[in-house]
Amino acid sequence: MDGAIAKSRPTGSIRSKSDRSKRPSQSAAEAAVRTLIEWAGDDPDREGLVGTPKRVVRAYEEFFAGYNEDPVALLSTTFEETAAYDDMVVLRDIRLESHCEHHIVPILGKVHIGYLPAGRVVGISKLARLVEVFAKRMQIQEALTAQIADTIQEVLKPRGVGVVIQAAHQCMTTRGIRKPGVSMVTSRMLGSFRDDSATRREFLAMIGNPGSGSIGAG
Repeated sequence: MDGAIAKSRPTGSIRSKSDRSKRPSQSAAEAAVRTLIEWAGDDPDREGLVGTPKRVVRAYEEFFAGYNEDPVALLSTTFEETAAYDDMVVLRDIRLESHCEHHIVPILGKVHIGYLPAGRVVGISKLARLVEVFAKRMQIQEALTAQIADTIQEVLKPRGVGVVIQAAHQCMTTRGIRKPGVSMVTSRMLGSFRDDSATRREFLAMIGNPGSGSIGAG
């Protein structure tokens, strides 16, 4: 391990109970939304907007539910009766819906995960849930990629882990430079996925080689 777990956790850290008690109230959050509506130039009391602050706060509860979940606990239930299966396990095309921490606009794409078991495997739904836990936080794609891979390595202790994310960032496609159709590819390779080029190639071939020209051992 190269210390990336410690580096990546601050972005997606879980609030302590004392921190959660310091959160603004729902009414304060709704008042903040009203202020933004007024700042944008509209009337929060008009018919079409009068219920918007409550709806926005409820939506934020869904968008950022990952702050209240523990990704390590999520992977704690594993299976050792694998009939000595030790080949690569790959879950590809996991739908990604997250929000950029710089502008709080959507990041949409796919996540591909592979690992080489070392006697323990986890239910595949847990891998998809792990993606959701970290995605439902304000994120940058680089940190999200590292968080997913590092948590799998930390908890399952496999012989290697590979994570590739390919996503479009609406902070780039709908504002600012406005370049639709552009996607960002990030990868995190640990253990044999980093050290063994044949293992890495096998993983990339199984997920369809997204952006493979730029994916290496990093």
